[in-house]
Amino acid sequence: MHEPSSEGHAQTIEFPRETEGLPDARPTEIVELADGDEFELEIIPVKKRLGDATVRMLAYNGSVPGPTLKVPQGATITVHVTNHGDLDATVHWHGLRLENRYDGTHDTQAPIPVGKSFTYQVQVPDPGAFWYHPHIREDYGQEMGLYGNILAIPSESDQWPPANRELLLTLDDILIEGGQIAAFSESETTHVAMGRFGNVMLVAGEPDLALEAKRGEVVRFYFTNTANTRVFNVTLPGAQMKLVGADAGHYEREELVDEVLLAPSERVVVDVLFPDAGELELQHKTPERTYRLASIAVVDEQPEQSFADDFSSLRTNHDMAELREHVEPFFKAPPDKSLSFTAEMDMGVPEGVPVVYVCPMHPDVVSDEPGSCPKCGMKLLAQAAEETTYVCPMHPEVTSEKPDRCPKCGMKLLPESVLAAGAGHGHEDHHGHGHHGDEHEGHGHGHHGHEHERHERHERHEGDEGHGHHGHGHGASAHEEQGGDGHGHHSEHGHHGHGHHQHGESEHGHDTAQGIEWEDDMVEVNRMTTPANMRWKLVDQENGAVNAQIDWTFHVGDQVKLRLVNEMDSDHPMPHPFHVHGAGRFLILARDDVVEPNLVWKDTVLVRTGETVDILLDVTNPGRWMAHCHIAEHHESGMMFSFNVEQ
Repeated sequence: MHEPSSEGHAQTIEFPRETEGLPDARPTEIVELADGDEFELEIIPVKKRLGDATVRMLAYNGSVPGPTLKVPQGATITVHVTNHGDLDATVHWHGLRLENRYDGTHDTQAPIPVGKSFTYQVQVPDPGAFWYHPHIREDYGQEMGLYGNILAIPSESDQWPPANRELLLTLDDILIEGGQIAAFSESETTHVAMGRFGNVMLVAGEPDLALEAKRGEVVRFYFTNTANTRVFNVTLPGAQMKLVGADAGHYEREELVDEVLLAPSERVVVDVLFPDAGELELQHKTPERTYRLASIAVVDEQPEQSFADDFSSLRTNHDMAELREHVEPFFKAPPDKSLSFTAEMDMGVPEGVPVVYVCPMHPDVVSDEPGSCPKCGMKLLAQAAEETTYVCPMHPEVTSEKPDRCPKCGMKLLPESVLAAGAGHGHEDHHGHGHHGDEHEGHGHGHHGHEHERHERHERHEGDEGHGHHGHGHGASAHEEQGGDGHGHHSEHGHHGHGHHQHGESEHGHDTAQGIEWEDDMVEVNRMTTPANMRWKLVDQENGAVNAQIDWTFHVGDQVKLRLVNEMDSDHPMPHPFHVHGAGRFLILARDDVVEPNLVWKDTVLVRTGETVDILLDVTNPGRWMAHCHIAEHHESGMMFSFNVEQ
């Protein structure tokens, strides 16, 4: 039963959250399908245990994630989807260059009503890991568990280096409040400013995933970021990691790495060698925190066959090296199309009283005039200029007449009026102090001294001296990762491939935000943002067309250079993962005019705050295709457009 919310919005109808009578979520099934096979996929509600909470989720075939479909490259399968969920549905086959009418968007099909079915012909032309998810109320469906992987088995035997086995892992976070998944409104998307960050990390749908490996074993991990907005930076101390592939193929050159970065919807293929027996942790490491994602017990038992020598050999893939020669003219060519990423935010102005303007991310920044925060570029929001009481959102008994920080948890105090506007929603650890990570809080920094500093280091592009030296954006190579102190504190390396700090620079060079929103730093304001007061925009720089007004036409065989400009002159500068549907696949050519040194086929690229990224779209499929920001709340607020491809 759908009930009106009692949390300050009496007319808001929420999606159901009750669990009574629901089946338990099942383990994820691995299904091997051959060319021409048919498969039944059903959307149903389930109940699932997440730590101490039993929550209502939505599932494909009763599992979170849904079934993993292993399909040979070049095959076509038939998938019959039946919708027994909460609302009209489509299934989008993310990253697959399939026939346009099966892409699974409102442009390509009528939505599947509850109780009805739709049949998809799913083509798998490229090798690698892909995934499927909703494309109607993506913010709701993905958070509730509607995601699953497709593994395309390569037709070429040497597509990947040898490995003992393969493992597909989805990376996600989910927002739990009061023992339930935080409520969703049926009528509108919330958390539109920054996207909906979770406080419980899920790997393969589990909050406490336990894995095993053998000493000397090489395991190929396919990571998929299915989160609404969180960027994951994955590391595995005690093991050796080799970056071999991404969204839709292998890299030009294999590289040893210490970490890999995944924006929402990106995939990364990493081979991992476990040299020693012991207990390891798969971790998500940000400049300020380290979260435990999963445990890996490495047993003192050797695999039947050793691929350690193959692992140490870093291959160059000649198809990609030849591709670099082919696309060489495009590196210096002007773009064919340019898109700006920007935002308009209108939270209103108090009437009948004097006002001041405050940054919701840095409440110590106060101005008598409208403007932008000098620290982060965020639009200053108006509030009454009367005497203001500042309150800790996590410890409301802590108050101050100044915008200080909480002595208990280090969180910035917010104006009482801001908290009152978002009251009743049950904050409950939304800020990231929840599951996994408390044991690593301040990892490599000490205790609350740096906890008080961490929000001050939310500077974006203007404060990042290393900005522009991105490499491939998925982690610096091992030979660059010198200087670590053995405690997760790498003081002098190009963290995330985003800046190559030299010896003698800041001791905490890794602490800058690097153009990424790692956490929700304006929790209550973010919660209150909807498409009505927060408008995310893709803007055609040639004619000023915005979002759905953008009208592009390409032709099969075109190679189109697109320039993506993430504007600092925006009401809320932040990173955006830009995804292009199956019209083709693309190469990242350059970041801030620095040529990308390691090419790989992509369908999603993270454009950091203030960054300019050039991509080359190889147009192969006719039809009408979408392009959008893959932060689910930004997509639902209109940050998307469709373009036509003609024969």
